[in-house]
Amino acid sequence: MPMVLLECDKDIPERERHIYLKVDGEDTRDFLPISNAPTIPGTLSERGCSFCGAKLVIGGVLKDTIQMIHGPIGCAYDTWHTKRYPTDNGHFNLKYVWSTDMKESHIVFGGEKRLEKSMHEAFDEMPDIKRMIVYTTCPTALIGDDIRAVAKRVMGDRPDVDIFTCECPGFAGVSQSKGHHVLNIGWVNEKVGTVEPEITSKYTINFIGDYNIGGDTQLLQKYWDKLGIQVIAHFTGNANYDDLRGMHRAQLNVVNCARSAGYIANELKKRYGIPRLDIDSWGFNYMAEGIRKVCTFFGIEEKGEALIAEEYAKWKPQLDWYKERLKGTKMAIWTGGPRLWHWTKSVEDDLGVQVVAMSSKFGHQEDFEKVIARGQSGTYYIDDGNELEFFEIIGLVKPDVIFTGPRVGELVKKLHIPYINGHAYHNGPYMGFEGFVNLARDMYNAVHNPLLTLAATDIRGTTAATSLEAAE
Repeated sequence: MPMVLLECDKDIPERERHIYLKVDGEDTRDFLPISNAPTIPGTLSERGCSFCGAKLVIGGVLKDTIQMIHGPIGCAYDTWHTKRYPTDNGHFNLKYVWSTDMKESHIVFGGEKRLEKSMHEAFDEMPDIKRMIVYTTCPTALIGDDIRAVAKRVMGDRPDVDIFTCECPGFAGVSQSKGHHVLNIGWVNEKVGTVEPEITSKYTINFIGDYNIGGDTQLLQKYWDKLGIQVIAHFTGNANYDDLRGMHRAQLNVVNCARSAGYIANELKKRYGIPRLDIDSWGFNYMAEGIRKVCTFFGIEEKGEALIAEEYAKWKPQLDWYKERLKGTKMAIWTGGPRLWHWTKSVEDDLGVQVVAMSSKFGHQEDFEKVIARGQSGTYYIDDGNELEFFEIIGLVKPDVIFTGPRVGELVKKLHIPYINGHAYHNGPYMGFEGFVNLARDMYNAVHNPLLTLAATDIRGTTAATSLEAAE
């Protein structure tokens, strides 16, 4: 019974192994959905490609770096302006996109000369920018362009620049998760340890797996400043390229998004002996627990409790106001991977919201283990869900609001169900104490907004029915 074959999947019975319905009295370890596996032919996946995982999620966040995409213009456009990760330097990373704009002739005759020319042009047009990441894409990887050799030549011509190459074409893995892994490992192999950071505190951390979506990083930085903790590197929210080269000098790696950046934390532990500490930063209870963990590590528990008390006094009354009005709301979460288990318990405990369905685009087995352990019975858990499955699940669980990305969001709006942008937020930040109040506010506004209900009402009356009959 726990593994579910939906009606829409009757012609693709393999999908049954990817959908789980949690029920009481079962050992959930025996019924984990298959994940991090190739998409089954015949199903329309919502996944992103491996290149997208490297560029859009991690590398493209850096605020002082040219992101040179060696491939067709579409690869550059598709990974630009689709996430909101602002910076404190005027949002440089959001203003510009770079591409070698490969055409058919370049594929036939090779694109290395075009890449080299494009890299020099980019540095010439932006003389204040001295850092660059170069990405391969499917076509340039297939023809074998050697981007490392090109980068070496450009750095030889320009001694004041530094270039990182990320060879992760879209076909490199089953989802964008592969891109996370490639960039993590490549960075620690080639760049960590090449810059010595200035140490200004006796407490130092790397904050890993936070991308300043809606200003998350900048909000959390206020907490670290109040605690007297120096963040050597944010991986990679609101971060400088060279900050990430000095990650080897931190005393502690604090990991938020374990799926996209746990790899580099593990490597830093193996190579430099830096311990790893995982926290959740969405929700009041989880954020307070995370602050306590970090402060216990450094022996500054009193500072941590003072900060928590200050934030609770400021924001808890507002959260309680929303909780009273959101209690019993049914919520579906259809996002990438870790946010399923970051959010499910926090919205249930802090807001009284019931999570009724979850779908992951690139989660691994450990992500499903965590979210199923934290979730309630009667909840559906889906790997690599497709459009028809979403519609059928909506009919089964009838959510009041859906946290997802714009692609699925546009679909559910046609069903007159409100959605919150779970990838880039509606009005973030969502992390931390203030951020979770923002999340509650956006959920309240979505659920209680009358516009979608009004839009679902056909006010045309009998005139419309007569017109339809005549048209038929």
